[in-house]
Amino acid sequence: MALSRRTFSALAGSAALGIALGPSGGPGAPPAYAGGSAPTGPAPAPPRADGERHTIGYDRYSLLVDGRRLVVWSGELHPFRLPSPSLWRDVLQKMRAHGYNTVSIYVAWNYHSPAPGAYDFSGVRDLGLFLRTAAETGLYVILRPGPYINAEVDGGGFPGWLTATKGTARTDDPTYLTHVDEWLTRVNRIVRRHLYTRGTGTVLLYQIENEYDAHVREDTGRNYMSHLYAKVRADGIDVPLFHNDKGRNGYWVPGSFATGGEKGGWLYGFDGYPSPSQTPPDWGHYGPGGPTGGATASPATPGFVPEFGGGWFDPWGGAEFDGRGYAESRRTRDAAYERRFHLTNLANGITLHNVYMTFGGTSWGWLPAPVVYTSYDYGAAIDEGRNVTGKIAPMHQLGHLLQRVPDFAKLDRAADVTAEGLKVYHLTNQDTGAHVYIARNDGTEAVTTGLPTDAGEVRITVPGKDAKLLTTGLKLGERTLKYCTAAPMLCLTAGRQDIAVFAGRDGEMAELVLDCPAEPLVQRLDPEGGWAYDGGELHVNAPLGEAGLTRVLVQHGETDTPLLLLFADDATAVRLFPYDTPSGTLLVYGPALLRHVELRGSEVHLTGDLKEPTGMEVWGPRGIDTLVWNGRRLATRVTLSGSLMTTGTLPDVPEVRLPALGGWRMRRENPEADPGFDDSSWRKADKTASASTTAVPHGQPVLFADDYGFHYGDVWYRGTLTDTTGVEEVSLAYSTGTQGLLMAWLDGEPLGTHRMPVPDKRTVRKGSWAETAVLPVRERLRSPGRHVLSVLVRRMQHDQDGKGLDTHKAARGLTAVTFKGASPRVGWRLQGEGPADPVRGPMNNGGLYGEREGWHLPGFRDRDWEPASFPRAARYQGVTWYRTTFRLSVPADVDASVGLTLDDDPYRAYRAQIFLNGWNLGQYVNNVGPQHTFVLPNGILRTRGTNTLALAVLSEFTTLSGPGSVRLTLLGSASGGVPVTPV
Repeated sequence: MALSRRTFSALAGSAALGIALGPSGGPGAPPAYAGGSAPTGPAPAPPRADGERHTIGYDRYSLLVDGRRLVVWSGELHPFRLPSPSLWRDVLQKMRAHGYNTVSIYVAWNYHSPAPGAYDFSGVRDLGLFLRTAAETGLYVILRPGPYINAEVDGGGFPGWLTATKGTARTDDPTYLTHVDEWLTRVNRIVRRHLYTRGTGTVLLYQIENEYDAHVREDTGRNYMSHLYAKVRADGIDVPLFHNDKGRNGYWVPGSFATGGEKGGWLYGFDGYPSPSQTPPDWGHYGPGGPTGGATASPATPGFVPEFGGGWFDPWGGAEFDGRGYAESRRTRDAAYERRFHLTNLANGITLHNVYMTFGGTSWGWLPAPVVYTSYDYGAAIDEGRNVTGKIAPMHQLGHLLQRVPDFAKLDRAADVTAEGLKVYHLTNQDTGAHVYIARNDGTEAVTTGLPTDAGEVRITVPGKDAKLLTTGLKLGERTLKYCTAAPMLCLTAGRQDIAVFAGRDGEMAELVLDCPAEPLVQRLDPEGGWAYDGGELHVNAPLGEAGLTRVLVQHGETDTPLLLLFADDATAVRLFPYDTPSGTLLVYGPALLRHVELRGSEVHLTGDLKEPTGMEVWGPRGIDTLVWNGRRLATRVTLSGSLMTTGTLPDVPEVRLPALGGWRMRRENPEADPGFDDSSWRKADKTASASTTAVPHGQPVLFADDYGFHYGDVWYRGTLTDTTGVEEVSLAYSTGTQGLLMAWLDGEPLGTHRMPVPDKRTVRKGSWAETAVLPVRERLRSPGRHVLSVLVRRMQHDQDGKGLDTHKAARGLTAVTFKGASPRVGWRLQGEGPADPVRGPMNNGGLYGEREGWHLPGFRDRDWEPASFPRAARYQGVTWYRTTFRLSVPADVDASVGLTLDDDPYRAYRAQIFLNGWNLGQYVNNVGPQHTFVLPNGILRTRGTNTLALAVLSEFTTLSGPGSVRLTLLGSASGGVPVTPV
């Protein structure tokens, strides 16, 4: 399908000129600055839906928002992996407080479309609500709606129904593009109401497709990208568009495909997931250059990494981290890893940076792709239970630095510098004269050496596998920094004084030198700090971490504006929060989290979280005299540094008590195995052709579940045989995702269970597994007349389509059935999941009998079920359901994160689907793992009320089966949190 310029123009219309003529497109709209430039200056104010028109452009250094340089410090969060909209605000506020100015999100097609032509953006799928929440939080949004997203989700985000359609996905195939256009129309109808250019939201950038390295040099690929570009522009999306190259390939740089004549509206980005054992790579200024050099592939656009690894995913069996799970991901990609790799990116000119993931969340229900289990914690800085981890320290410090110190938005490579034992990067801002040095230690032992700088040699120590940022000539308000051995974190003006924060590792000695032509008045406000004035220089020393924050106040001299120097180690720095209000900027020290600040006259109203007893200190506009924390007025005093400080400590978090789980009831199901079961309403397997990439066996009907409208969860087959005389074996060929399983019965008698192997390090990326279960038929089951062969297939998920080969269309379920010893005729019927749950969506339920009958729902009457207790040990092939209720009474002002932990003898072969209040929150596989604890998100979990827990346990006949231990686990708690609405 060739896409001529005329066709492109007809599709795009005048909206395609949005970037070139001004993003508002209206009369007198301001220019877009694309291809322009701007001097170093303050960053734009935090974004909000302000009703004003805004421009978004760029030059080779950075984005330009309303003509001001913006360094994008973004974190990835997937709303569909946190199905409790109230908690979106919680995580977004944590991101903003810890230095992020942008959130990047995928929009998953499969999550919103249960059937062709059906789209749902309500409830937990309310994209508009998420975008409003991001704007209210003060975060820009990078939107990534695919149509293909990968993301380790089922089918790479393609809806299940697309597997049964004609047309080759991720090409310019007209049938496929018809479906794509319908999807993008629905998404863009929402997105254009939240564009930052229009002042109606904060959507800053928009991605088309995802890591598309198929058909790059073919017309089908170029036409496909052109079609997507034109479609998005025609839908009124006028912010810059981009694509994320899967690696440093130089794919889809500006000019590589037709954009209908529009120029300046396209950015090149590339993804990178370097291993912690790898030397941080140079993907820009210091790299090899050229089209495979990263940022150098597009020298006229700013360096952009739409995905940089903030962790990594783990497969079934835990082969990636040797069974240690995401704790090992977080350990190997720790704060030092983040510092080393992110500072290297900064040195290489990357000013648009998105950390994948910053909050991973949960691949609940049938959402996960075959390559991952339920948890998508990712080893991210904010864990699956919404707890901020130690990895946040470098993200917090760098994020606030890049927002508050404008010099970093426009850096050029400067003269090479060497220091023994270190890799040194030297950059300079030609507008301000500031110099930046990044000293990286790739060895395992600490290195102490002299670092040559434009301010002279500076003695520094860099720990093993870590890095250090130093600056010289940096303006700190009205004064100039000569150098400091601790890294700058921020510089701001609060009231009538400048405040500069410097941070480093615990136990380090910060040595700072200020240029002071006239001797200032210096006050050491904490005993740990020391200072001396000599020859026009003020020398300040402060040990980091000895007593929290060290304060040194510098006054008079060459300026009447005081400068407050604050020195912090990592643990202290993450408790320092700048916040901009219409009345001025504040700096808050003390709480675990600052969520929001309002100035009401002389009162400062703050909301946030506490995790331990602490004091609080606030620097802000002149005239403030009262602090109100979470609605409670605090006793304060005014300090010599001009702050308001509490006279006492704020209290500890109240104890959270979790009940033991008991009162279980149980019931076995799978009546489908009974030969007398009525399957007349099931779908008849009568198709002879399929759109699947799996071949239909000659002479057999199509048995693939997707072809009959069953896309998620378990599927049952019932085959009516005319005669079993002479049948010695039945061979059941089936295809599933990772850890798929098959069970079979003949006339209600178990024939056996077959399951796919646990992936190892060679097969963790394998998305489709095909095997044949060969099951013997006992002699007493061989006879003339009608017989029923019942088969349950846990098919797991669809493969992703990373290479653009339609691999998401590989069959799921039975593929062929043959017999040894005889050839009976078989008529097949099959049944999978029922209609999509109107609240929980299409990926919540599968085809188990109990799911179809509502056994997982809170209101189901289970009084006639048999009482049960754990641990259990039974030998049974099939499904057993267990249900109980429990009540929580978490204090009203406490945010408690709760999980469900299951443990048993690892020899026992069984798996359990976990339903909380009707929500399918994951799948536990006892003898495979590695996951044992499953997060129960607040909103789904009633933290002050009654909850219904159901386990659908699928047991093999090969071993005794549990469950063993099932208990609630407290994953974290804090005083504060956000209001949570039940879902």
